[in-house]
Order: sequence, then C-alpha cells, then structure tokens
Amino acid sequence: MPFPRASQALSRFTVLDLTRVRSGPTCVRQLADWGANVIKIDALLEDGGGEQPGGPRHGSDFQNLHRNKRAMTLNLKDPKGLEVFKRLAAKADVVVENFRPDVKAKLGIDYESLRQVNPRLVYGSISGFGQDGPYHKRPGFDQIAQGMGGLMSVTGAPGQGPMRVGIPVADLTAGLFCALGILTALLERDVSGEGQWVQTSLLQAQIFMLDFQASRWLMEKEVAKQAGNNHPTSIPTGVFKTSDGYINIATTGGRIWERCAQAIGAPELITNPDYATAPARSKNRDALNEAIGKLTEKKSTETWVKELNEAGVPCGPIYSIDQMFEDAQVKHLGIAQHVPNDENRHIQLVGQPVTLSRTPSKMAARPPEFGEQTEEVLTEFGFGKDEIADLRQRKVV
Repeated sequence: MPFPRASQALSRFTVLDLTRVRSGPTCVRQLADWGANVIKIDALLEDGGGEQPGGPRHGSDFQNLHRNKRAMTLNLKDPKGLEVFKRLAAKADVVVENFRPDVKAKLGIDYESLRQVNPRLVYGSISGFGQDGPYHKRPGFDQIAQGMGGLMSVTGAPGQGPMRVGIPVADLTAGLFCALGILTALLERDVSGEGQWVQTSLLQAQIFMLDFQASRWLMEKEVAKQAGNNHPTSIPTGVFKTSDGYINIATTGGRIWERCAQAIGAPELITNPDYATAPARSKNRDALNEAIGKLTEKKSTETWVKELNEAGVPCGPIYSIDQMFEDAQVKHLGIAQHVPNDENRHIQLVGQPVTLSRTPSKMAARPPEFGEQTEEVLTEFGFGKDEIADLRQRKVV
C-alpha cells in the first residue's frame, strides 16, 4: 500500500527503527524526513500491552521525533517475534537501535546475528559510552555526557560552577552523527555490496562538539574555562544591555572591532592601548565590556541591531522561543511546519534545516499510533493473512 513520503531522496531505503527516548529517534528522524520507508517497531509485551518510553505519544516531544514514520508492534522477547524480525531485517537496508550494548545480544538482534540473514544490512547503534570498554554497560544520559564530555566545564559564568546546556546536545548530536554514518555506509555499500556496523555514543559526540576548545588542549595544552557570554577568544563578543533588553555583538577581527567602536560612538577605544590589539582586548575584556555596555544602554535593541548590522558589525536580538518563531526571517525560512492529518489535529513541528532543490523534505505524515500499520507492513514483507492472524492470536504482534 503506498504511503506518503517526506521526500524522494531516500525513498529506495527501508529502515527498521528500534530506537527510543531521544538520541536514536533523532537519528531515524533524519532518514524518515528524507523519505526512507521507516518502520517503527513498537515493543509489545507478552501480556499484549505496550512499552513506550519517551513521553506521551500525542505530546509535542514524541510528535516532533516520530513524524513521517509508520509503526508496527512486535514482541522481540518471544522466539516467534525474533523470527519475524529477522524476516523483516532480511529485506531491510538499515536497522537502528540505542539499547544498552548487552541488550541487543540477549535479544538476538545484534549486528553479527542480523548480518547472517542480510550481509547488505547497515546497522546503526547509539550508546552512552561505546559498545565496549570499562563504561560500556553504564546507562547513558545526556547530562552525564555533557559533564563527562567537558561541555559543562566551559558553560556558564566564571566562578559559578558547572552549567548544563539548555538542550540535550549530546543526545541530538549523537543521533545526527549516527545518521551521517549510516548514509556514509549506504554510499560505501554501492561500491562493496556489503553493509557494516555504524557506532557512536553520547560521550564521543559530545567530545567532538567541543571542537576548538578540545583542540586547544590537544595542541596547546590550554584548558578552556567558563567565559559566560563572552567568546573564549574573540573579544568583544557577548551580551550587552540596551535600553529595553539585550543584544549580542560579535567581533572576529581588528577591522570589525574598529567598525564596532565607530558605530557605538566610541572611536577613542580603537587607539586606547588597552584595547588596540586582540591580546590586549582579551586581557582587559571586563573593562572593555563595561565601556561598551554604558553606550549600548542608551538605545533600544531594535535600533542597535539595525545600526550595527548596517555598519557591518554582527549583531542580533536575544529572543525567547516564542519571539524567535515570530521573527520575519524565521517565518521566511519556513522551519515551523504543519503536519497533515485526517483527524484535524493541530500538529506543528520543526522541519529540516537543510533544503534540497529537487527533492526537498516536508511533513508528509503525522506520527503513527501504537502499532498502527502492523498488518500493512507485514503484508508488504510477504506475511499472509492467516500468518498475521496467528501472530496476533499468540500476542507476537
């Protein structure tokens, strides 16, 4: 049975989605939003009930993570359920899971088991700390990874202790990196004809996201510290008070700094020896920020954003989330998108931040109800009506 696709870009691929909570669904969302045939495997318990970690199914979080998919139920703890899953995997292109490393082996759905039935299978795994090593059995959570990955040590104001970032950045980036790895493996499969195991973890993803802060230590043995709203190396870059709120100003070099000083009406700062060079501005950042702040307080946020941008100085307002979605440029980009559905429910979600000219992504289908397409999916994979009825009777699906 045909079903709406979000794009044609990945429409030739079939993905079995065993993920839960956030990092795994973030990965699979990338594949679904680009048109892959994603089948979410809803865990069916032996009593016929469902196990659904990750918040209410109609809640905003679940809806945002699981659009553009179909769903079927399956009891993977039943030997017959394992047999069904292997039949699905034999025809699939991708399996994605974010169980703890030992769980999939106990269930018999690990990569080595599934590659025996489908050597072309690309198998994506996300864990907290890796598939092996001294911490591999620990449960992984975003905030733990933020702390162990160094992010909390460079976030927040100096002297106020470690601070978590306001989004689950380790979960999200691990999911995105896993999707990137899966797509890379699918491209390589076109050459070799073989699948492979794609692995990442919250800890690896978080360390990678430290980027230049990590390289400062690896190359120069410099331990980055908290800098609050200041940029660690480009001064002045930070938050400045206006007459009615706050703005961000970013200067990334001498020319932009000179433009900034001229635009705020303080050309004397350019020749002041305390601020004349990048090292001097960094050393005297607190005094420089105070001097700039006394001037920015004299005009409104809207005025400064206009004047500084016109002067070639990067500047922007600091929005709350509701204000952000009302911004003219955000509306123009169309990233807030409505999801069509026969129930006339209000479903508006965050769309993909990437545009393809010929095969763009769109919101094609609302997130599925629990096991909503079980019979439809099994039929597509070659299961007969009597066989499906038997599986239902035995509470395998």
